Amino acid sequence: MIRKPVGILGSGIVGRTLATGFADKGYSVMIGTRSPDRLEDWSKENPEVQVGSFEDVTRFGQILVVALKGTVAESVVRSISSELWSGKTVLDASNPIADKPPVNNVLHFFTGPGESLMEQLQLAAPDANFVKCFSSVPSIMMVDPNTDVKPTMFICGNHGAAKIEVRNILDQFGWDVADMGSCEAARAIEPLAMLACITGFATGNWNVAFKYIR
Repeated sequence: MIRKPVGILGSGIVGRTLATGFADKGYSVMIGTRSPDRLEDWSKENPEVQVGSFEDVTRFGQILVVALKGTVAESVVRSISSELWSGKTVLDASNPIADKPPVNNVLHFFTGPGESLMEQLQLAAPDANFVKCFSSVPSIMMVDPNTDVKPTMFICGNHGAAKIEVRNILDQFGWDVADMGSCEAARAIEPLAMLACITGFATGNWNVAFKYIR
């Protein structure tokens, strides 16, 4: 299997988890951050992952992952030259979480029911092939989830070949896949993060995933 270079935009816990996950699966990986200094200790522990700017990462990766804080994701995507996005499969792991504390363990989103962050990102980089992925589960579950049954990752997007590429990645990462259709389905997928986080906030147990019974 040919493993394309992967660029991760975002150096928070999701970005770092996916960077090491891809590296462990044999991919060449670069992670992007605005503040390289904050990754200095982490880089010493993970020397197989390169570190660069967001533009460096977008140029490096033939497959890209958006693992940015939701409130800045669109502005970061728009700040990068459109030709660096063109034709690339982009796994969108971001969620539209607002800068407000949870209420009774329920997150606030800055999007309404008739919109999604993924749709905004697809409009910001129209030549990229966005696929919603990884946004519905806590970071601890994203790579090789330790569950009694194979859990389901919900995906969506407008480009069939990109979704096939993401299916192959998810198979390597230990997931069953449920393709929910076009980009608009992200309006239903993104709120699953709210549901997944309720248990985590309430109990401290973040080992949460979903199983789609067809």
